[in-house]
Amino acid sequence: MLPDLLNFLVHIDRYLEALIGQYGLWVYMILFLVIFVETGLVVTPFLPGDSLLFITGALAARGLLSVEMLCLLLTVAAITGDSLNYWIGKSCGMNLLYEKYPTLFKKNYCDLTCRFYEKYGGATIVVARFVPYLRTFAPFLAGVGTMEYRRFLAYNASGGIAWILVFVLGGYFFGNIPLVAEHFDLVMYAVAGITLVAILSMVSGVIHYFRQKGSC
Repeated sequence: MLPDLLNFLVHIDRYLEALIGQYGLWVYMILFLVIFVETGLVVTPFLPGDSLLFITGALAARGLLSVEMLCLLLTVAAITGDSLNYWIGKSCGMNLLYEKYPTLFKKNYCDLTCRFYEKYGGATIVVARFVPYLRTFAPFLAGVGTMEYRRFLAYNASGGIAWILVFVLGGYFFGNIPLVAEHFDLVMYAVAGITLVAILSMVSGVIHYFRQKGSC
């Protein structure tokens, strides 16, 4: 039962059209929960995000879903999900992680994480939206790193709105083009490749930052 449920959730983007026929308007709530959980819980980064948003847009273009409703509900899900993740990290706290897992969370690493989020936290939150797995961990670390919530929320909202609009509207305008539909996996790989360039740039900056601080 549990493996079947996990398989369904991981591949829900493949079953979405059938779900619309079976559950109608309840599909909006299902989509809301999937995006909310994918962004809100550190333990669920495996849930579909980019591909699910793109497909919902494509189905909206065919009249099966409302693109306005999708953009509104899923934006709220993305922002509130990240906020939950932030507060989970905030409640854990760096000191608690350091005390419970001293081999994983060394004191100097904890201090550097806090300073890193003070300086680069905003860009990290926005860019992480477009990176599977990273978007699940970034808000948690922002909370752990004691990033101010008002500042976090501003970047969280900006990144969430951009993420939803890029993929939902991308699917809406391009998802039903035969070449795109027939090579959907390649399109997602191309998006991942573009994202990878952004990740490498960010990682390069992070490494440079830590090396500078480590040499001080």
